[in-house]
Amino acid sequence: MVEIKWTSVRRGLIISLILWAILRDIAGDAGGIIGFFIATAYVGYNVGEGYKNGAIHGALVGVVGGVVGTLIILILYLLGFGALAKELWPVTSLLQALIAIIIYALIGAVGGTIGSIFNRTP
Repeated sequence: MVEIKWTSVRRGLIISLILWAILRDIAGDAGGIIGFFIATAYVGYNVGEGYKNGAIHGALVGVVGGVVGTLIILILYLLGFGALAKELWPVTSLLQALIAIIIYALIGAVGGTIGSIFNRTP
């Protein structure tokens, strides 16, 4: 049984948001994904305790971040800020949001695994 370290997940969410925003302005959507990947690698490095633990924590950063992001975008749409919402995350349906969350979970799992590999390297 893997014990989830929510502090590391929260830190990963904050770091991924900051890196996503900065690198997205510099390099577009690819930069945002790279920033997210770096943040999940950091989470995997911090939690240590093997590849599985790093992958789970990285994927959690992706899933929780995706759900929170989806809720924020939904609120922006409901408040009448649809143009801003589309600029932040060009997802227009719940199915697209679900697919994006799955993709971010996979990217997070890979990033967390790589981070845990760097932690195990002597």
